[in-house]
Amino acid sequence: MNVLLLAYGSLGDIQPFVALGRALDRAGHKVVLAAPARFESYVAEHDLPFAPISDALVELADSAELRASREGGALQSGVAWLEALRRGEDAATAVLEDSWAAAAFGPDLVVHHPITAGQHIAEKLRVPSVLASPQPSYVPTDAFPCSLISVPDWLPPAFNRFTYTLLAWSGRLLSGPTDRWREQVLGLPRRRGSHDPLRQPDGRHTTVLHAFSPHVFPPAPDWPDAVHSMGYWFLPAATDWAPPGELVEFLDAGSPPVCVTFGSTVGGDPRRSARTVLDAVRLAGVRAVLVSGWGGLQADELPAEVFQAEHVPFDWLFPRVSAVVHHGGGGTSAAAVAAGRPQVTCPFGVDQPQWARRMHQLGVAPPPIPQRTLTTAALAEAIHLAATDAAMAQRAERLGKLVNAEPGAEAAVTVLEKLVSRKA
Repeated sequence: MNVLLLAYGSLGDIQPFVALGRALDRAGHKVVLAAPARFESYVAEHDLPFAPISDALVELADSAELRASREGGALQSGVAWLEALRRGEDAATAVLEDSWAAAAFGPDLVVHHPITAGQHIAEKLRVPSVLASPQPSYVPTDAFPCSLISVPDWLPPAFNRFTYTLLAWSGRLLSGPTDRWREQVLGLPRRRGSHDPLRQPDGRHTTVLHAFSPHVFPPAPDWPDAVHSMGYWFLPAATDWAPPGELVEFLDAGSPPVCVTFGSTVGGDPRRSARTVLDAVRLAGVRAVLVSGWGGLQADELPAEVFQAEHVPFDWLFPRVSAVVHHGGGGTSAAAVAAGRPQVTCPFGVDQPQWARRMHQLGVAPPPIPQRTLTTAALAEAIHLAATDAAMAQRAERLGKLVNAEPGAEAAVTVLEKLVSRKA
């Protein structure tokens, strides 16, 4: 097969596609991974052909206004997003043009992230499109609400399916540049349902691959048979990476620390967030490794009990810590689950609250602490519980064993091979 993998978003969105690309390559298939240009070196580390897509929409999502809105209420966040979308048409056009250019090698299958234009490219090429999602946010169900729509807990279950309609409506906010691109570049007419990635042009259900564990999010009973959940898509551990000597010395110098990382989704004041974290670590009486990451926590002065690193592979670090404190992102949650470690979740928004709630429901994390209500005392109490509760540690270890036994990306390759063979 010749496969175009089309991904967009943060590192947590890109990593599963890299893992799928490596699995396809091992199975003898030709792969091109198209993703934001900022991830070119990351993809190159895994020996995959790369097609850069404009970073414009990622940069817009990471603007100062949107970063600050993450710590505000729903109204502040909504107003900030609407203003960003108003300024996003040129950015969307650049992303669309680069996405089409990535298909120049002639794929016979397009596997795409939900926020990309993969279904339009597949329609033009007259090949199947496959939706690959790192979160359970796009296939409607009565079982739980869409994780990308913030709804109060008191709403009845009957409201769940409607939240997916709300997501579809929000996805149409940039339909103008997409429709113009379809007509002027792809030569495709406007048609009913063209923006629905869950339906092929002939009306059939689109194959959906979920890049998460059914032990974490069990398949909804009303999902169609075209939806497949076969486990997280993890990359093999890096063989050419060595930890800094100072980090090894810190880990060996005392009891296992907690790891604190908020990824790229830090609010408007990364230094204030870092101060809250440092005070909570001191109050909890634990040691800590602070992973600042891309645009992450910023600490100027560190006590002896805290080590700061810009980047450390989670699959190396997490098994060596007592608990993981993070923003609730799907990728970081998955890495903590795979490491068999308890978690403390401090979600900002988007899909993070749902992952955070799920970790608590599974018994591997205390109740989530939303960033807008984060205090030193609450964070210290949660850290102490996660780092010392033996029952929570046992549940986390059992869940990790279940997740690590799943076939993941290799099973996804089998689904894709069957799909293309039927098409042929």
